[in-house]
Amino acid sequence: MVDNDPLASALSGVDNAEGVGHLTQTIEPASNIIGSVLEVFYDRGYIDGFQFVDDGKAGRFEVELKGAINRCGAVKPRYSVGADEYEKWEKRFLPARDYGTLVVTTSQGIMSHYEAREAGIGGQVIAYVY
Repeated sequence: MVDNDPLASALSGVDNAEGVGHLTQTIEPASNIIGSVLEVFYDRGYIDGFQFVDDGKAGRFEVELKGAINRCGAVKPRYSVGADEYEKWEKRFLPARDYGTLVVTTSQGIMSHYEAREAGIGGQVIAYVY
């Protein structure tokens, strides 16, 4: 089977595992983008941690869940967002102001929309979590 969007599959797996109360989730194949999104989730306190496991192929991530995610997912299509437009996208993808996080890919790497707003840079919204 060919996976056309590994990020969407990874986030849907995490969302489903959280929904049924699992404490771990394996994401494969691993990619730099998925790793960066997991890093944002970890920094914002949504997961307990994750580690890359090299299996000789694409590798995989072992994610430690902590039951803090109500919903997460990939944003498709990838919308461009200006440095002053984050509130519009918060309203669209998050349930309330300052509740949840948008994951944004910028010229300075993948980060939360809070960091991007603080740095005054725009980018593309690729995922959300709350």
